[in-house]
Amino acid sequence: MYIRSLMLLFQGVAVFDGEALLPATDVVVSDGVIAEVGRACPPDAERIDGRGATLIPGLIDSHAHVFPGDLEQAARFGVTTVLDMMSDPVQAGRLRAGAATAADRADLRTAGTAATVPGGYGWYLVDMGLLPPFPTLVTPDEADGFVADRLSEGSDYLKILVDDGSTVGMPTPSLSAETLRALVAAAHDRERLTVVHALTAESARLAARAGADVLGHLFVDRPAPGLAAELSSRGTTVVPTLAVLGELFGAPQGRGLAADVRVAPYLTESARQMLTMGPVPLGEEARHDLGVPDRTVAELRDAGVTILAGSDASNPGTAHGVTLHQELRRLVGAGLTPREALTAATAAPARCFGLDDRGGIRPGLRADLVLVDGDPTTDIDRTLDIRGVWRGGRRVDRTPRQDPGPS
Repeated sequence: MYIRSLMLLFQGVAVFDGEALLPATDVVVSDGVIAEVGRACPPDAERIDGRGATLIPGLIDSHAHVFPGDLEQAARFGVTTVLDMMSDPVQAGRLRAGAATAADRADLRTAGTAATVPGGYGWYLVDMGLLPPFPTLVTPDEADGFVADRLSEGSDYLKILVDDGSTVGMPTPSLSAETLRALVAAAHDRERLTVVHALTAESARLAARAGADVLGHLFVDRPAPGLAAELSSRGTTVVPTLAVLGELFGAPQGRGLAADVRVAPYLTESARQMLTMGPVPLGEEARHDLGVPDRTVAELRDAGVTILAGSDASNPGTAHGVTLHQELRRLVGAGLTPREALTAATAAPARCFGLDDRGGIRPGLRADLVLVDGDPTTDIDRTLDIRGVWRGGRRVDRTPRQDPGPS
């Protein structure tokens, strides 16, 4: 459900506009669009007291995987746009269509079917029954047709999986460098972004040199001196996904998040189960060092690399919406300022993915908004102190569950 208001007036509220914090002012929303930022008093507007609070743009999760119910869960925690990075394209199309007409769920963009080899990384989702069998490829000659088919299915960008399984100790066949380059070229020929899953320093460098636009994770196997500078020079964007890497490689925080009094009442039972699931067993030869991505975030920042916030939700230890807040905390812990972390979840992904109608607070943009107590530009933990969420000017129903379940 959602509650609709044609005109809203946020009064006396501090505003983080996606880049900077503005002094307390008023924000007017009309017919789902931000109409004015500045002192105002329109007649017949629903007035919302913003004293002691900060209005921020609706959050954008730059790495997630969607299933039914996930977009509603995301919206309750202020995530108003989800960038899906691999899913069943038929199901994603239905979810996107539903989100277009209902404000109780996040908007959706999708990669649909990701590019991998037969039996390669990602096929385990078919084995688990989470995805139907999907097309794969092996040779560079197949790349152009593969990309064309994905776009015809509704993919907004191309996801490419380059993973030999070494970080988890489970050897897996992977795409060749030649096929990777061909996929990137085919997507760019059609003016589409490419996002590459790479968990080793070698595969991250390979992806960057192939012309990939975005790295969907940070690498976890070893330090890579000079790679941050190379990514900066090539204009490669990075989604670190520190929260999910912690869940996978031995520094889980999902259980604690599920017990947070600001979180538990708004979780569905399935989301609570995902958050508290615990880590997946790894192979004996797993090769990883969680210190590497944490240190690399600061290197990326210092090198001027664009960093985006992504939860990789639908993995064990994560939940849609709430894990993005945990990612913001982890990014700050790794060296970003709270303001930089907020930009990584608002203005930066909007620019990167061509979402020109959102990601900020200024006249003409969609009224995707989150009102939080306090000042999250000085204390990133305040992003979970949510007073209200609006998508397209319509208030998302955040009625707590009657029984939040065990924590």
